Amino acid sequence: MNFQWDGYTGAMSQAELSCWRCGASLAALSLPLRRLEECSACRAELHVCRMCVAYDPRTARKCREDDAEEVKNKDQANFCDYFKPRPGAFDPALAAAERGARDALTGLFGESGRSGGKPEESPADVLFRSKPSGKS
Repeated sequence: MNFQWDGYTGAMSQAELSCWRCGASLAALSLPLRRLEECSACRAELHVCRMCVAYDPRTARKCREDDAEEVKNKDQANFCDYFKPRPGAFDPALAAAERGARDALTGLFGESGRSGGKPEESPADVLFRSKPSGKS
C-alpha cells in the first residue's frame, strides 16, 4: 500500500516506517498516525518531531518547516499540523550514543535515582564533592 504525500517524501510505503526510538516496524499501524499512537515494542510516542520528515537536528529549531510552531520537546507527542511520518527515522548510531550516555549516567549516579528510592548521595553531592588536596 503506497501513500502519496506532497512535500518532503513523495511516495512512501507503510512497511517502510519504523519507530524513531527502537527501530521496530510500524507496518501494522494505519496512517495517518493518531496523536497518541505508541510503538508496540518500546511504548515511545510516534506523533513526535523526531519521527517527522521536517525534523532536522542541524537547524536552529530542529524543523525545516518555517510555518510550524516551535515544539520544545521533540520526543513527546504534539499537535503539529505539518507532521508527516519519516521512513528511516530510527538512527542506530544515535541510539547507540544515547544508550552509552545513559549507561554512563547510570554508572555515575547509580540506579537508585530511577527507582524512586532515596540515593545515598544526591547527584549534586557527586558533582560538587570536594577532592582531597593532600594539604593540611
